Amino acid sequence: MDPAGGSVGVMPGPDDFAREFEDAFQQAYLCFHRRDGRRAQMSGASRAVLLHLAHTGPLTVGEAAQHLDRAQSVVSDIITQLEGKGLLEREVDPQDRRRTLVWLTPHGFDALDRERQVLSTELLARAGADLTQEQRAALVGGLKALIRANEKEGNHE
Repeated sequence: MDPAGGSVGVMPGPDDFAREFEDAFQQAYLCFHRRDGRRAQMSGASRAVLLHLAHTGPLTVGEAAQHLDRAQSVVSDIITQLEGKGLLEREVDPQDRRRTLVWLTPHGFDALDRERQVLSTELLARAGADLTQEQRAALVGGLKALIRANEKEGNHE
């Protein structure tokens, strides 16, 4: 038995590996994909504002609108909605008290992180609790090795 719980036998060639991995990946995705549906996901415009702020740091509404190439009134409405959901907050610019900056709240950072997730970390944690520490490390290590091999080969489709 290998650390991941499968049977150890002849190592498959690259083509057989690809088919076996693809089949296992489909099954894993079906088991662990997020099930919170569309109503929990944020709009593309809201996501764009949060992502932009997370990358740039605090900005004024006008600066955010300019960076996003959107009308200031549109960005202001999005920010007001996100502020109402507790994802953003307005704060006085410490370098110029006449300016008001918009920044993500801790809840906003959490929501953005969750929005980026494809798989349910809750479902993975429950299943992972039944694995040994070595099995969990082998799974993550194997996926990271596969990603590194892909990057080394320049396969960035």
